[in-house]
Amino acid sequence: SVICSSLVKAAMFGSDANWGRILCALGYAGTGADVTKIDVAFKSKAGAVKVCKNGSGIEFSEELAKIVLSEDEIIIDVNMNDGHAEATAWGCDLTYDYVKINGDYRT
Repeated sequence: SVICSSLVKAAMFGSDANWGRILCALGYAGTGADVTKIDVAFKSKAGAVKVCKNGSGIEFSEELAKIVLSEDEIIIDVNMNDGHAEATAWGCDLTYDYVKINGDYRT
């Protein structure tokens, strides 16, 4: 649900560390996860920035977040803090060109 979220994709395109969109997308998954346990961090080859702890925003450097999120590949690290399973999903952001190309043609 996180990788498929258009709002998350738009945030990644804009290098916006909007952790609220991550939690919102997790809510769409319908897992009944306890939001008060969730941690979120963004990582790339430029570094890492933690933005959410126990379902709440924490202080972080917007400047560092912009640098981390300006890379071509971003890891959205979500820790549900509820068990020992893990999963990986691959996605892409929404660019102006993607929206233009897919909005201009007719089938």
